[in-house]
Amino acid sequence: MFFSILLLAHFQAVIIPILLGIRSINKFKHINKKKFIPFGFIFLGLSSIFEMIDHTQTSWIYVDHSSLFNWLFYSFLSLGLTCLSISVTENKFIQTTNFCISLCSIISYFLFNKTTALLFQVIISIFLIINWQRVFKDWLFIFYPLFGIFFTTFFGTRLSISGDQFWHVLIGPSGTISVLTFYLVLKRSNKKFN
Repeated sequence: MFFSILLLAHFQAVIIPILLGIRSINKFKHINKKKFIPFGFIFLGLSSIFEMIDHTQTSWIYVDHSSLFNWLFYSFLSLGLTCLSISVTENKFIQTTNFCISLCSIISYFLFNKTTALLFQVIISIFLIINWQRVFKDWLFIFYPLFGIFFTTFFGTRLSISGDQFWHVLIGPSGTISVLTFYLVLKRSNKKFN
């Protein structure tokens, strides 16, 4: 029973972002760089696929380790957040900086370690929060840092410390709430800007 719940928690983290990415194609015409929005959602879904593949190497027990699929998970997570971040800004310097930080996150995983890559992801998230809040000024956006950063980090830390797989089940849905937040903010902004 628990394995079914764990599997469902991971599948929804794949399916929902990819479906939102597909629904975002040719939508949100009020966003100048709207072409990046579907990529952002789809990359987030792909990151979850790689996490699932990584879990098959550890019998679905969370293990804090570095591997090819773990790297692909963090790489696509970085690319997804970066695409969403640069979709709302026209400033070429900010776009280039975001992209370079994403590349640093991807490359540093193997050159240094996962912790260094995560530090770059923190910077990506800060840019994302600043860019989206500046453009949308939507109170709903607070759910991204709350669920996508705070709760996923809290649950992941509890999982690493305790080894209790209960915390593992909560990480995916928490991340999905943050993905839904992006989509809802975009949808609400469509009404504001039109």
